[in-house]
Parts: sequence; structure tokens; C-alpha cells
Amino acid sequence: MSSGTIAVELDARGMRCPLPVLRARRLLDEMRDGDILQITATDPASVRDVPAFCTMSPHTLLMAEVQDDLYIFEIQKRSDTSPDNEANDNIP
Repeated sequence: MSSGTIAVELDARGMRCPLPVLRARRLLDEMRDGDILQITATDPASVRDVPAFCTMSPHTLLMAEVQDDLYIFEIQKRSDTSPDNEANDNIP
């Protein structure tokens, strides 16, 4: 279930840690503030890595869910240099 309009989709299926986060960071650098990146991954480590990345960055994790063997995340690009990711505290 999407939290908003997806601007960019990253198909990270088959990529192992840390590639999904590295590719996400590169895409987010090219996106506009407020855009949403959707990541679809198969690496179970992404459940830990993607939220950790968002916590250490200004970006906001809007959604994280598991569908069968897929891990789906939505990250909103934020250009703010001071991380204020209150929404990240609500993601398991």
C-alpha cells in the first residue's frame, strides 16, 4: 500500500547488502525534495538496513512492509541537513 505518489522505483530484488541502500542513496541524491522512492528488495537484511539508513539521513521512511518474500519500502526525499525523522519511529 503506497503512502503517496511514487516518483522513482528501485527494483533491488536479488541485490545483497549493502547494494540496495547504496543504490537508494544514489537515486535519492538525484531526486527532488518531497519525492518518494519505492524500494522492492529480497534481502532480509534490508529490513534492518533501510530503516537504519533513513535514521542516519534526512530522508523519511514512510512505509515498510513484507509481502511474501519481498520487502517493500517507501522513502521520502528530504534535503534538510538535520535529521528529524519522527515518522521513522513508527516503522517496525
